[in-house]
Amino acid sequence: MDGINAQIDSYLDPLIQRIILFLPKLAAAIVIFLFTLWIAAFVARMIEGAAKRRQVDSETLLLLTRLGRWGTILFGVLWALETVDGNITGFLAGLGLVGFTIGFALQDIAKNFVAGIMLLVQQPFNVGDVIAVAGFEGTIEHIYVRATAIRTIDGLYVLIPNADVYINPITNYTKASRRRLRLQVGVAYGSDLEQVTRVALDAIRQAPGVLAIEPWQPQVVFQGFGGSSIDLTLFYWIDVAEISFLAAQDQGVKRIDAAFAQAGIEIPYPVVTIKGLDRPGEGAIGG
Repeated sequence: MDGINAQIDSYLDPLIQRIILFLPKLAAAIVIFLFTLWIAAFVARMIEGAAKRRQVDSETLLLLTRLGRWGTILFGVLWALETVDGNITGFLAGLGLVGFTIGFALQDIAKNFVAGIMLLVQQPFNVGDVIAVAGFEGTIEHIYVRATAIRTIDGLYVLIPNADVYINPITNYTKASRRRLRLQVGVAYGSDLEQVTRVALDAIRQAPGVLAIEPWQPQVVFQGFGGSSIDLTLFYWIDVAEISFLAAQDQGVKRIDAAFAQAGIEIPYPVVTIKGLDRPGEGAIGG
């Protein structure tokens, strides 16, 4: 009997010692995990506040907050496992293998997802901006995880994959407070070009929203001799807060046409001259 008790004690003593040594590590791991949960909630609130200030849609906001929360929790779990002498290397190796497999199978989705995150971080545009990208031009309506939604100027609703948006040049018209327009026109040969310049500049300066101060004042440049006209381009800048691009273009054409007509400056139509050759004997009847 004493031998049995001694054998039991020989098993229990090391076990009790290991438990006693393990309890402080377990307590530290629990504290680390609880602290991580608090940090994760704080990170989620920070991301939510930043995303709302940038007018991120609800779906992307939910994704970002979840990524921030669960990424922080994962870090805390790894830290806690390290505290209790867990096999972090094996865990990370398995996690990396799973991540590689999922990433390879869903590489297009992953590519668009990463591009969407980069667009949200770099913020080349916001919801409501008018942009041109990947052959489309319109207003940004939503920035989703996989794609960016644009309402084109024709009223079409287009979803562009975020990877295509990210790798292509982006023209953000909303961020431009001033824009330059160019109006091409031709005047008849024999016109007084100094008068043409003066009339064109006076007409366009009176158009709404046109900037007439240095360095944005209108400019006339004669470019060459056409088939029936001397060709020129009128460059002028507008304040987009006062007038839209299309309205400014419309006003420019109307004012130049009216001013030229009043000043007697001709905008010619193309003229084609056909010359016939008379040959001896042609048109004769009989011999």
